[in-house]
Amino acid sequence: MQRRSLIGLTLAVATLFSTGAQAQAALDEVMARKVINIAVPTDFPPYGFVGIDLQPQGLDVDMARLIAAKLGVKVELVPVTSANRIPYLQTKKAHLVISTLGKNPEREKVIDFTAAYSPFFQAVFAAKSLPLKSFADLAGKSVGVTRGAIEDMELTKLAPATADIKRFEDNNATVSAFVAGQVQVIATGASVAGNMMQRNPQLGAEYKLLIKDSPNFIGVAKGEDKLRLKVNEVIAAAKASGEIDKLALKWLGRPAGELPN
Repeated sequence: MQRRSLIGLTLAVATLFSTGAQAQAALDEVMARKVINIAVPTDFPPYGFVGIDLQPQGLDVDMARLIAAKLGVKVELVPVTSANRIPYLQTKKAHLVISTLGKNPEREKVIDFTAAYSPFFQAVFAAKSLPLKSFADLAGKSVGVTRGAIEDMELTKLAPATADIKRFEDNNATVSAFVAGQVQVIATGASVAGNMMQRNPQLGAEYKLLIKDSPNFIGVAKGEDKLRLKVNEVIAAAKASGEIDKLALKWLGRPAGELPN
């Protein structure tokens, strides 16, 4: 009986060490194969979408390529949706998930996160020719929002009573109203605004006022600390060099600014 217990203990210890080794295997695998698999969105502009050349592009796609370049490896982009991006990480179909991933306690139970790499926010946008320095400047202006969205609820608290807030039933209707000149200002999410500005450059629209900020983080499988810390080094260097700000400015119309570690 003692011999059986000793064998069982030995096997348990061996399994523990094996699991630990496997949990730290991602970075070694990437560097050995010289390829990193990164999950990105392809249906969520401007963070990730398919361009007219049928190739993935967007802020998240550029970030994936930046990380691969800094690691000195090739990137394999893995298209994902909001529903399957975390399972792809857990089942090792991807080494990293760069897909507008917000950090919350529920997700932290199943995956780990790097430092934040980009902003995700709700904001006020308007033509460059329209001066808006504070929410007080919305007095007398017509502002389009999507009914019941975060920006609707938050803007109601921030805008002066004389702001003419016009509520529409969905994002498409809100954007259409702004594009058609039915409202002077639009309050919406970064993804909606980024897509709108890319499709309608003639509007000369730009970011004006921040309503609410909720930055994006990169997802890493639980226990993959070597990979997570290496990616954090890349993010920190890209922040210091201004590359992170340039990506945000290119795709979102504003610098990334201060992002949490």
